[in-house]
Amino acid sequence: MNSSDHDKLTIDSVKKVAPAVVSIVISKHLPKIKGLYPAPFMNPFIFGDVDPSQTEKVKIGGGSGFIVHPDGLLLTNKHVVFDADSEYTIITTDGSEYPGKVVSRDPINDIAVVKINVKGLPFVRLGNSSKLEPGQTVIAIGNALGMFSNTVSKGIISGLSRKISASLGTGGQMEHLRGVLQTDVAINQGNSGGPLINLDGEVVGINTAIIYGAQNIGFSIPINWAKQDLEDIIQHGRIIKPFIGLQYVMLNKALQKQYTLSTDHGALVVRDHVPDSVAVVPNSPAHKAGVVENDIITALNGEELTEDKDLQDMIQKCTVGDDIELKVIRKNETLNLKTKLVERK
Repeated sequence: MNSSDHDKLTIDSVKKVAPAVVSIVISKHLPKIKGLYPAPFMNPFIFGDVDPSQTEKVKIGGGSGFIVHPDGLLLTNKHVVFDADSEYTIITTDGSEYPGKVVSRDPINDIAVVKINVKGLPFVRLGNSSKLEPGQTVIAIGNALGMFSNTVSKGIISGLSRKISASLGTGGQMEHLRGVLQTDVAINQGNSGGPLINLDGEVVGINTAIIYGAQNIGFSIPINWAKQDLEDIIQHGRIIKPFIGLQYVMLNKALQKQYTLSTDHGALVVRDHVPDSVAVVPNSPAHKAGVVENDIITALNGEELTEDKDLQDMIQKCTVGDDIELKVIRKNETLNLKTKLVERK
């Protein structure tokens, strides 16, 4: 394929998807500032008194999304629409504005579904992210920096199944994502929630994160993760995920040596550094099974857990209501504990 053929594929792919890409404006009602006046002592800043009895609608951010159903369902990142107290305005490519309602936020992944009340919209075609290969050309479309709508960037898939931690908002909440796509496509904050597409004009990912200070490193959520979310929304009106209720660290040889553990694989049940954190959530399936802090879960339903077979990934292959069996090492004892998975709220 020569460069002109490649360019034509790129242009055609963007033309297919761009009409379904939207801008998401994030606004919040904040206390109104009254009596603006210049500060004394030649200070260039302008000061005013905050009037808590009155509020005004203030734009506090922006992101991207894309329409996946003609009746107004769209996908974006959970971190774009994370704040339940904010208002979200959806701006389509023709400049029309609609209030957006967050239908559901995925409890595991950085995915959210938003609804606008309009029909007959252009929508994208979803591809198969499990067929992506390193070196494959991909294109990101988004609302760059919240100002430039339908900004297009092109690059390649740099890696598969990456692990990252991403901030969900200003409150310091962190989300740990596994299995994400790494690309060298130029992704910025405004691109968050926009589509990553292939040369067939199919969406294969949701652009989600960048590493500040690094060049040409961006991450996208595989679109296959969102397909089940969409099915849940259409059938049940919410995203349904199984929940076990514990925090853990996946072990390897280095951690076994560092902490003098009896095994080099499995999930070590341990709380994180957040204040008031717990290793086992009270009344959760893990708690009811009898799992306690410092247990090492080495297998789920007979399948060994490793760094490549993370406990959470294995849980997500199950469904709500499934009976599961955990093989657990507790000090010098091996236990087989049983429980039933519940829906994650």
